Amino acid sequence: MATFRSSREKRYWVFAAIAYALILMSLSFGLTFQRLLWDPGIQVVLFLLGMLLTAVTILVYGLKVRPSKTELVVWLGFATVGIMFIFRLGAPERSHLMEYGVLAIFIYKALTERYTTKGLIFPALLAFILTSFSGAIDEGIQFFMPNRFFDPEDILFNCLAALLAIGGSLILGQTRKWFRKTTS
Repeated sequence: MATFRSSREKRYWVFAAIAYALILMSLSFGLTFQRLLWDPGIQVVLFLLGMLLTAVTILVYGLKVRPSKTELVVWLGFATVGIMFIFRLGAPERSHLMEYGVLAIFIYKALTERYTTKGLIFPALLAFILTSFSGAIDEGIQFFMPNRFFDPEDILFNCLAALLAIGGSLILGQTRKWFRKTTS
């Protein structure tokens, strides 16, 4: 029996594994790099770049067909609300939203490749659970690391990131279907 149902599923799992490995690697290297890049101007640029890349990841996997002008306006509005929400958060919380948002999308896409007959909700729910569990493991590891500490709020931010990324992808797909149906 094959482990993966398609080469696309395998590719998404590889992407998810790489993303999670990078998240875990940041536990030991993160403070060193953070001290090097302590300048607020550099942090703003890196944060905006991270947000842009996260948004592109979600949009690329959510928009498989060219969106209409109306869809673009709707999603620019959602993006504006999301950006304002994120700017109210501190730097660590923002990084959780980016890291675990991307991880959630890769896991979700792998699961939608595997469970093509289960609809959208089952893969979305399973991706949320797996991403949230990955975030809990991340925090559990930090409990045992010097210069790190276990923070249950970080687990909640990881869950929120998964919910926003997967939910955004689902909403984007459903909105696209709705617009296609109403314009046909």
